[in-house]
Amino acid sequence: MSTAKEVLPPLLGHNANLADYESTYRSYDWKEAEKSFDWHRTGKINMAHECIDRWALGDRRAKRALIYSDGEQVKTYTFEDLMRLSNRFANALVRMGVQRGDRVFVFLPRVPETYIGILGTLKVGAMPSPLFEAFMTDAVRDRMKDAGAVALLTNRHLLERVPENDLPDLRHVVLVGDRGDLAGDRYHVFDEEIETASDRFEPAWLEREDPLILHYTSGSTGKPKGALHVQNAMIGHYMTGRWILDLRDDDIYWCTADPGWVTGTSYGIFAPWLNGATNVIRGGRFDPDAWYSTIEQLKVTVWYSAPTAFRMLMAAGEQVAAKYDLSSLRHVLSVGEPLNPEVVRWGWRVYQRRIHDNWWMTETGHQL
Repeated sequence: MSTAKEVLPPLLGHNANLADYESTYRSYDWKEAEKSFDWHRTGKINMAHECIDRWALGDRRAKRALIYSDGEQVKTYTFEDLMRLSNRFANALVRMGVQRGDRVFVFLPRVPETYIGILGTLKVGAMPSPLFEAFMTDAVRDRMKDAGAVALLTNRHLLERVPENDLPDLRHVVLVGDRGDLAGDRYHVFDEEIETASDRFEPAWLEREDPLILHYTSGSTGKPKGALHVQNAMIGHYMTGRWILDLRDDDIYWCTADPGWVTGTSYGIFAPWLNGATNVIRGGRFDPDAWYSTIEQLKVTVWYSAPTAFRMLMAAGEQVAAKYDLSSLRHVLSVGEPLNPEVVRWGWRVYQRRIHDNWWMTETGHQL
């Protein structure tokens, strides 16, 4: 057996937002980060405003905010589109009687309605709580009952896993797509609600310590526990997006995490849009060709995924990656469990990029 060391190609460098960690650590004042938000000037705080509306009301209104692809279609939404659609959903929630502080669960795949729904819920001042689309009945019941969920955004297929009779606080179910044979005042159709609602809405203006989002832990060490994050967490989302994800105004950014987990919201919603980047959402199941095609076609520059996904891409082989032009990638990151060295070396050779590991947890809400 050969013991020769693998010779890896030199890596192409770039000028990072965080140029010198040590000097920044010594001199940085976190009050500087506060100046990046509208609320520093106005005193009016709402995450959805900072993520979407402030760009839509300025010179980035026509900039692409969300690109959704599922292999069959590509849909593009500008910041102005997302402002108006989330305003419509917020108005629909208010019409249903949803109020500030209410818990609104989102149980959907990675589709545009998931993101519109979360943004609209934030505008009302209610607390969104996303559920992983693979959850079965017990997992759904544990979380929704514990939170006292009053409303749910889902589809007809996933509703079959929702034990409605065990959820005494649940008053409204909004369905994306066909409502099927469901009848009654509690059931609403997303498209119908959006169509009849106004596209103007004044967000609920909150305090920095007011609730933002309710995430549940995985339950790997016992019954899932709710971790309530507050509006002030946006400072961490913004700065880690800028320093760790290295996000810039012209980036096309793709976080592969499901929004049912904290990575899929903190870094699939909040961090990219707080930094004004274009956010890519890929629907459908994992497929190496589909993933690489997404990077090539949409010119993804920053890619945030997980060790399991990178190991599956590694197992698919270098010849699959070689079919695609991945040269748009500037920065690649991974989170979940520790990233093994073999994958890092493989990424260095195949992507000519380091796969940067980072760690944190549901309870912290952003990278540490």
